[in-house]
Amino acid sequence: MAGRKRRKMKFLGTTAPNNGSGSAEEREGADEQNSLFCVPIEILEQILSRLNLKENIRASAVCKKWLAASISVRVANKAPWLMFFPKFGDLVEFYDPSVRQTYSIELPELRGSRLCYAKDGWLLLYKPRTLRVFFFNPYTKNVINLPRLELTYQIVAFSEAPTSPDCILFTVKHISPTLVAISTCQPGATEWTTANYQNRLPFVSSIWNKLVFCNGLFYCLSLTGWLGVYDPEERSWLVCVVPPPRCPENFFVKNWWKGKFMAEHNGDIYVIYTCLTANPVIYKLDQINKIWVEMQTLGGLTLFASFLSSQARIDILGVMRNSIYFSKVRFYGRRCISYSLDHDRYYPRKQCYDWGEQDPFESIWIDPPEDLSIFA
Repeated sequence: MAGRKRRKMKFLGTTAPNNGSGSAEEREGADEQNSLFCVPIEILEQILSRLNLKENIRASAVCKKWLAASISVRVANKAPWLMFFPKFGDLVEFYDPSVRQTYSIELPELRGSRLCYAKDGWLLLYKPRTLRVFFFNPYTKNVINLPRLELTYQIVAFSEAPTSPDCILFTVKHISPTLVAISTCQPGATEWTTANYQNRLPFVSSIWNKLVFCNGLFYCLSLTGWLGVYDPEERSWLVCVVPPPRCPENFFVKNWWKGKFMAEHNGDIYVIYTCLTANPVIYKLDQINKIWVEMQTLGGLTLFASFLSSQARIDILGVMRNSIYFSKVRFYGRRCISYSLDHDRYYPRKQCYDWGEQDPFESIWIDPPEDLSIFA
């Protein structure tokens, strides 16, 4: 009995905490860890407010105090809404993919006009009968008129909101495969400025070309995949010697070349190719090596693809991250077609992704409103 008691006391002695008898490194590490938990809540919130969404969520798992502080400063981006242009009447519908809800509002100001582009909550519209080009905010109903311009088969984009003094509009039209006419304008101008530019490589404009504004430059992806770049400050145009992205098989069969999208985010340019029921192919432009790099993941980024303009968002909560959302809603407005790179599949399954048959002017992604009372 005495032997068992001595062995038990010896075991307890080896497992008891070492109060102050550990190494200097161990004591220093423990003190540093304890100091993190003793940070005043005001300072902790300032630190956590500098983290992105992914880092914020990780920090919230440390303890209850950090969880409360992380939630109090957590900022998540809102997904854009899909705006459906009416074919008849004035009723315009907006679809919120994050909650799968549709809102509607009467907008007679859009009657007789055609969608061109969307950015920063503003629409760029064109009236073919009068050649009128104008900005329109569907939430405030503010209108900013622009000089008239005939738009035939070319597309138009703008750099930022028309309320900014740096807003520039851009459009390119080919005269021949090696000669293009570029027109630019700013809000408040009385006419468009047009100049001709020679191409070293063939470049053909089309309504199916893609335009984005990135790092002070307009990037235009042609129907065949060549990339033209326009510098509005230098007023220079260059068709880059960048091999076009590799297209999926049968990409040019049955008008599937229409299923091409381009978006910009934080200085990076992404191109999405779709074809039949095959998985989308995503490329990012390596601007240093002048090549398109195929992407297997978006790193938490979400792309919202539509024909006239596409958008990108980071720090979106839930399952929308690392996915592509397309400008088509199925099941009577209950589900937006999307593709998850995490799961390597479309949602919903077994749907026909007939981008070649979709009207390019029927829908566009736009920033959501700050106040939902306008739909009341």
